[in-house]
Formats: sequence, C-alpha cells, structure tokens
Amino acid sequence: MVRGMMQTDTQLQRLLDQLNTVIVGKSAQVADCVACLLAGGHLLIEDVPGVGKTTLAHALARSFGLQFSRVQFTADLMPSDLTGVSIYERGREGFVFHPGPVFAQVLLADEINRASPKTQSALLEAMEEKQVTVESASRPLPQPFFVIATQNPHDQLGTYALPESQLDRFHMRLSLGYPDRAAERELLRGQDRRDMLEDLKPVLGAGDLARLQQAVAAVHTADPLLDYLQDLVRATRSGRWFVQGLSPRASLAVVRAAKAQAYLSGRDYVAPDDVAAILPQTIAHRLVPVADAGRGAAEQVRAMLDATPLP
Repeated sequence: MVRGMMQTDTQLQRLLDQLNTVIVGKSAQVADCVACLLAGGHLLIEDVPGVGKTTLAHALARSFGLQFSRVQFTADLMPSDLTGVSIYERGREGFVFHPGPVFAQVLLADEINRASPKTQSALLEAMEEKQVTVESASRPLPQPFFVIATQNPHDQLGTYALPESQLDRFHMRLSLGYPDRAAERELLRGQDRRDMLEDLKPVLGAGDLARLQQAVAAVHTADPLLDYLQDLVRATRSGRWFVQGLSPRASLAVVRAAKAQAYLSGRDYVAPDDVAAILPQTIAHRLVPVADAGRGAAEQVRAMLDATPLP
C-alpha cells in the first residue's frame, strides 16, 4: 500500500470513529454511509422513527465539514420552499432571487416521503444535474452537493411512496434497525445525542473530500471483476428474480460503490467481496421482486448473489 493511501486511511478512520461515537452499534451501516458519499452519491436512510436516521445524517454533514441545511418535509411543503423564489425589491427596482435551502453542499431532507410527489420531484434536477431551474433560469448548486434523505416506512400514515425516478437518484438506501442490547444500554447511560452533535468537529473538508473521491475513482477494476458485475446485472434482467432489471446508470453506481468499499478496506483494487458487500444497499431500492419471490428486494438480491458464480 502506498504511503498516501496509508495517510488517507488514518483520516478516514478518525471520521469513522467519530461517527461511531454518535451512532453506537451500527459500524457497518456507518461505513456504508461514508462509502456512498465517497462514491459521490446521494444517500437514503429508511427506517421506523426514533432509531437515529436524522442523527446520523446530521453527524455525516458535520463530520465532513460541509455547509448543510435541513428541511423538514411535510405535506404542505412547496417546491419553491426548496429551490427559492424571486421577490420584487423596490430599492433595486426589480426581482431578486432568494435561494432556497437546496443551495447547500449537503441537503438533509428529513422524512422526504411525507411531502407531496410534486415537491419530491423538485429534487430530481438537483440530484442528477447539480443545478435547479427557477423561472427559466438554470442556477448551479454548490460543489460538492449531496442529498442525505430520511424516510419512514410506506405503511405509516401520511407518507407518499417515492417514485421510481426519484429512488433511482439515490446511490444507496440503508436501514439502521433497532440497536442490540449492549448498544441500547450505552445509549441509555450516555450523553444526549443532540448534545453530542453540537460538539462534533469537522474531520474532513471539501478539499479532503475531493481528494478522497479522486482516489476512489482510481481504484482498479479488473476485467474478471467487470465480467462478474455484468453477470449480476444480466441476472436482474432475466425475469427470474425481478420484474425489471438494472439500468446502465445503476450498473455504474455499483462500480463506484464497490470502489469506495475497496478503498475503505485499504485496497487499490475491487474484489468480488466488495461487490457483494454493497450490492443490496445499492440496487434493492431500484428493483421489484417477481410476484412469486416471497421475500423483499434486499433478500432477493442476496439470493441472486448466492446463485451467481464467482469469477
């Protein structure tokens, strides 16, 4: 391993250690969140209320040292509440654009599926093009730009299912789940998590993040590994496992996530285990199992993985 990568490992370990002091007992999920951002993707955290989704999103934004804004998504939230609006100012004798909270390096979209589909769709252009169009004018967003969204299960009252086009913009979807007994005891005994968030210091800056993302992009993917990935993608399109298969955009998302996973593991090449480790989180939210599957999308992805020969 080269010296520069060893230094980066130390920096990343400090980041992971800090996040794991806030979100206890969920080191695997925390590492997946970091991998998602290193891959340059948007992150969706889905779970029941009260398990730490918003706390994790806050901790990520603060630890990466990026400018961030938080929007509580509600049924009456309008698209202009996100993107901004032009207001006539008499002193300037004209309309002046007032940017909305989307003009931040990290947008924390809290309970995104409580807003109407019209408001949800306002994020599509921002997430894909890194710009928003307001009153026929395209306005670039700050760089880097990430959306970290939380959502409640679809069967809860007052939620709207995210459309497929919106889900496809999220690089990864994660679930925290309930803490185990030891982790919950630490939560009960420890400091209030909201107070801990206030004390968090940035571990990385925007420049550090850019360098890390360049290093992740340089991680090597050998031809046999790409053959394995294409076998998996072809399996999703076969009709045996899912109603519809993965798009090329989803395939590219898997490659970037696998590179980030390999980098976090201290390697400069992607191994099949890296693909297997991130595949359910990267593609399950993009797929619908066939009618007779009898299991959820993530479980179906794992079954497909087991049935696909390794290179």
